[in-house]
Amino acid sequence: MNATMKREATSMKRLLPITTAALMLAAAAQAATPGITGPNFNLTATTFFANQPDGNTVYTWGYGCTSPPTGYLPAAIGNASCPTVAAGGVGGQVPGPTLIVTEGAIVTVNLTNSLPTAAGNTSILFPDFQVCAGTISGVSIANPAGTCTPVSTDGVAGLLTQEAAHGAIVSYQFVATTPGTHAYYSGTQGDLQVEMGLYGAIIVLPASIATKAANCTASTVTGFYGVKNAGAPGPETDFRLSTAAYDHPKTCYDREYLFQWSEMDVSIHRQALAQVTAKQNCTAGAVGCSLDIPTEPYHPGYFLINGRSMPDLMDPNYDAPYPHQPYNANPHMHPGEQVLVRTIGQGRWQHPFHEHGNHVRILGRDGNLILAPDGNNLAGLLMFNTDTTPGQAFDGIFYWSGRGLNWDPYGHEAKSQVGDPFAVQPCSPDANGYYTINSPSPAPLTAINYYEWCQDHNKPVERTPIGDVASGGPATLPAPNIFTNGAWYGGTPYLGPDATLRGGGTQACANVPPNPPYAACTPLQPSNTQANPANERGFAFMWHSHNEREITTNNVFPGGMLMMMLVDSREFVIDESM
Repeated sequence: MNATMKREATSMKRLLPITTAALMLAAAAQAATPGITGPNFNLTATTFFANQPDGNTVYTWGYGCTSPPTGYLPAAIGNASCPTVAAGGVGGQVPGPTLIVTEGAIVTVNLTNSLPTAAGNTSILFPDFQVCAGTISGVSIANPAGTCTPVSTDGVAGLLTQEAAHGAIVSYQFVATTPGTHAYYSGTQGDLQVEMGLYGAIIVLPASIATKAANCTASTVTGFYGVKNAGAPGPETDFRLSTAAYDHPKTCYDREYLFQWSEMDVSIHRQALAQVTAKQNCTAGAVGCSLDIPTEPYHPGYFLINGRSMPDLMDPNYDAPYPHQPYNANPHMHPGEQVLVRTIGQGRWQHPFHEHGNHVRILGRDGNLILAPDGNNLAGLLMFNTDTTPGQAFDGIFYWSGRGLNWDPYGHEAKSQVGDPFAVQPCSPDANGYYTINSPSPAPLTAINYYEWCQDHNKPVERTPIGDVASGGPATLPAPNIFTNGAWYGGTPYLGPDATLRGGGTQACANVPPNPPYAACTPLQPSNTQANPANERGFAFMWHSHNEREITTNNVFPGGMLMMMLVDSREFVIDESM
């Protein structure tokens, strides 16, 4: 075993005790990609204290709204908000509000500098777009939607862009030329201001996707939104911002999540607070009315996804304990779904992002769709570890179907007891080997095992795993393969609300009426019996930084850049309104 594999195995063993706890925390709090809609945005750079899972509050800068935005997306999220900075009040959030616009729109961002006087000027860079405003005159960009015209402001020329002095406003205008995920961040003293939290995301939705909606609807592997799932209290709601990531039919997706990765050196933040406090009565522009904070050497102790660390990042969006960190990081899916992963490296370091369960197909970077020379086929890398390079964004597709497990994750078995409602599901393979609407005997959209890999249908999990000790041992270990992957299920290898019965071990199986006991019983421990909602029994794949220090909070494990991708069978309704 090489060094990398040894480190990964060690990480797995350390995570085993927290798996059930993580599943409990994550079960009730799904994520979506919430944001505010434009094309006109009124933002302010301001100060606040961000809560951390070790109990600390850290002095932070971030963007908020000076007035309520035009609207929020996705519309299904009813508790969306943008912290508003009222006169004399404190607002702002980290990351800044996600700005959602449509390709071709003329976007205007008005930035008010509400930072402390000693912080000096501030600004915003939009690195993927040609900004045609500020105090620069006579500049325009022709585009199909109209003309991007200059906006008169009181901004001042900075090193990289127009800046807003203390208490002043600067305006930026650009055309949203390319779909995809993009970053925005401060262009003034970036080593300090970005570190302090002045960054956010722009999502540009493809304009022509309306003409391809039918194609995307036919291409998605599920297409079940609005369909009542078997045994579920109601239908699924569509929380997507669009149906495709780019103006291309091969970029269709079923769910989407945005992850902004950053880190925080708390000593920099403490020095900023101390100097701001000491100079709170200074006059802007006067000698000494500025900050002198060394940003090197750099020693981050907090590692953040969407402004939070584990376990806080698995709590709901807009949760009360995090008034300035509204976005969570808790992806959720059904087997076979195409999940759009939007990722931005907003910090100073590169973070190796490992999505357990499958590789990620990169669609594009910084809004640039990666296609083969024929212009029709995707050509992005299939990555085991996705790279979150500072300042760079990527869009990728993740999916999981259960293929390759070599057992039936739905718990079917040819000799299952009579009357078991989950035991005798059909599985007619389509051309790709899955049970779908394209199968010779089409799968209904309400099928519990929709998109099952039929080759493993009715295969039981191992009854007596390799390494089983007959007597004298302190524990009975699963097979090496199960042990290696043990952290991604809550004690049972099955999906669905009866997974506890199916994976409950000999004693639990013997107590299941009527006798004989479930034929699919295994010596594995019961699934999490305290999940919320109570019927959730999914696999929890760890998604985390492969730099092991980055899954700590101030060097205490677990923490940092660690979350779970929860995979549930179709009878569990995924609610992304939280």
